[in-house]
Amino acid sequence: MEFIDLQAQYRHLKQRIDTRIQTVLDHGKYIMGPEVQELEAKLAGYVGVKHAITCANGTDALQLALMVLDIGPGDAVFCPTFTFFATAEAIAFVGATPIFVDSDDQTFNICPADLETKIKQTIAGGSLVPKAVIAVDLFGLPADYPAIEPICKHHKLKLIEDAAQGFGGAINGRRAGSFGDIATTSFFPAKPLGCYGDGGALFTDNDAYAELLRSYRVHGKGNDRYDNIRIGMNSRLDTIQAAVLLEKLAEFPQELINREKVAAVYAKELGSVYQTPRVPEGYLSSWAQYTLVAENRDEIMGRCKEKGIPSVIYYATCMHQQTAFDYLAHRNEAFPVAERFSRQVFSLPMHPYVNEDDQLQVTSVIV
Repeated sequence: MEFIDLQAQYRHLKQRIDTRIQTVLDHGKYIMGPEVQELEAKLAGYVGVKHAITCANGTDALQLALMVLDIGPGDAVFCPTFTFFATAEAIAFVGATPIFVDSDDQTFNICPADLETKIKQTIAGGSLVPKAVIAVDLFGLPADYPAIEPICKHHKLKLIEDAAQGFGGAINGRRAGSFGDIATTSFFPAKPLGCYGDGGALFTDNDAYAELLRSYRVHGKGNDRYDNIRIGMNSRLDTIQAAVLLEKLAEFPQELINREKVAAVYAKELGSVYQTPRVPEGYLSSWAQYTLVAENRDEIMGRCKEKGIPSVIYYATCMHQQTAFDYLAHRNEAFPVAERFSRQVFSLPMHPYVNEDDQLQVTSVIV
């Protein structure tokens, strides 16, 4: 049994993916070839925004977003402490200061009430200028943007949606990737929409931001590659990865349906025993992971290992506990919900090709 079975997906799409890759090998335009432009247009159409700009990976996407928003030293950027390192890393990389926020105890996502508190505390402190919020769509569920967007508007903060795990999710029909001033995603192979290497993208309705993003991702170029008008990055999605993603994107709606069916079985079999993921009314999760909360996590994961069932912890260490952020001098127990999650959460096999027998094996072992 695989935790995320990319081989099953490849077998299902093999002929289509192989044909796409062969087309790239035939035309030989390996960097920024026609498939990249085709993918960007289809991504923008799928998400429902004016612009989709691809890049080399999801971490670069976050950094590019911060660069476009002119965020740097002396600025405060608010983000969840219960997330993958890249979210906070990108903030520090541009010289800004990450201000960590606790989690909602039902959805795992950033807590709007604690966000408001942290913003007010930062303003009162006076040493940093609040500039932006990065909200993460954790485990496939979009963050609470109906609450977060008004908070950002009230405090005049820019909003970045980190949809690396949430791509394919939605709130009342509005897709992940369409929230905030700029949204980002990752095409890391294990993500809901993943390629066969690294890749990422940004989404925006702002024409000026889109123009800057296209410049920054190619060394800050102007009208041509020898006219560099700003300091940028080298962050381009290669054409073969775009070719793979085009076929995966075509299959993606059906895969989301399959993921929902897997999640429904888990919920039915495990809901009376564990804290299972909560999907609020009007929300759609892309089920990047199926994550449970249990005080006896280690014992349960040990039983899984004995039976050959893979399980994974996301995330055992919060951002405020990371060695890299020791300079912020956070105390333990400052983020009680997130710290509890870091001790108790674990994730089960989740992908569009999980069969019913495997699911019943998983549930029989852990119930």
